[in-house]
Amino acid sequence: MANNHPSTARARGSAIEQLAAEWLAQRGLTLLGRNQHAKGGELDLVMQDQDTLVFVEVKHRTTTRYGHPLESVTPQKQRRLIKAARSYLARAQHTCPCRFDILAVTGTPPALTFDWVQAAFDAF
Repeated sequence: MANNHPSTARARGSAIEQLAAEWLAQRGLTLLGRNQHAKGGELDLVMQDQDTLVFVEVKHRTTTRYGHPLESVTPQKQRRLIKAARSYLARAQHTCPCRFDILAVTGTPPALTFDWVQAAFDAF
């Protein structure tokens, strides 16, 4: 029987986010922050890709039987991420270009598949 205790789910999510950050770092991005709480929501990963600040939403599912993780980033979720990013930018006083990426992760460690969608949606 699966353990669905909230702290177990949080630990599993944190482990997946750490693996996601490492996977993106291997592709040239630099981690600036994880789980950045901002007005309106939480930013999973904040990374730097050359001169661009990247807000990465990490979505994980062990299987795609009930849909791909990319499908869970709805327009409502996008609005919350944009609001959180605007709050983060105001607080950090960043003025560089920004983008929103989604990193969909499927499987269970160590057999994970990563599907990276760069510039998945716009803030406007």
